[in-house]
Amino acid sequence: MAHRFGHAADHPEREPVYPTDLTNAEWAQIAALIPTPAWRLGAGGRPEEYCHRQLIDAILYLTDNGIKWRAMPADFPDWDDCYRFFRRWKNQGLLTLVHDRLRRACRQQAGRSPEPTAAIVDSQSLRGAETVGRAQRGYDGAKKIDGTKRHIAVDTIGLLLAVVVTAANVQDRDGAIPLLSRLAALCLRIAKVWADSAYTGTLIDWAKQHVNTTLEIVKRSDTQRGFVLLPRRWVVERTLAWLVRHRRLARDYERCHETHEELVRWAMTRLMTRRLARATARAVSSSP
Repeated sequence: MAHRFGHAADHPEREPVYPTDLTNAEWAQIAALIPTPAWRLGAGGRPEEYCHRQLIDAILYLTDNGIKWRAMPADFPDWDDCYRFFRRWKNQGLLTLVHDRLRRACRQQAGRSPEPTAAIVDSQSLRGAETVGRAQRGYDGAKKIDGTKRHIAVDTIGLLLAVVVTAANVQDRDGAIPLLSRLAALCLRIAKVWADSAYTGTLIDWAKQHVNTTLEIVKRSDTQRGFVLLPRRWVVERTLAWLVRHRRLARDYERCHETHEELVRWAMTRLMTRRLARATARAVSSSP
């Protein structure tokens, strides 16, 4: 693998200096999941110039701090090498593979089955920067936001299962159709999904007929006032709050919806890697 056998001698290992840099324990969680590149299997191609750890640190820095690709700090590899790595992992689905394996490990560490059987869905409207084209954006009249909307599905402990980004004028129940379709393809055991009242209507019958999933609406009582912690719904709302803590995800700057979806996976990859590393450290410290 390139992070073990790559030709990075001309670029010595950088010293971790940013809060987003992977620790050795966090890197160990990712390194074991990265597929072996084709050149190591004799299938052609050439070794990469940079270590995977440096490139991943660069992408995590961009996601958390919201910088432009061309503003990548000088101690990282060149910005175009970082972007090329990001694009290749997106196009080949490598991050999805690593992300889903980390999620299974997190669920097992939490005492859950690796594959979830239930999910919670919700959406979040985001203001679109000038880089978001007219065809990619819309106006959310309810939130008074001109931009895009991300629809996510999470498991019962808040880990990402699927994400779909649309224009902000797409109704939640309309955006839920591609979301639930993607969820059904990625997580075959999902049998129940919780949602808020924006998902009522024909979507309930559609989910039962097309993806064999029971959609249950968690409604807020008309007599309730102020903040109320609603069952199940708070889990997905917490995940949305985790995402907006990453500055690149607080607004939408991406020209393609697929790029924004990939950055959401990078943000959750960082969260899960830290969670697994901390759990491993606790287990080692408590062992006799």
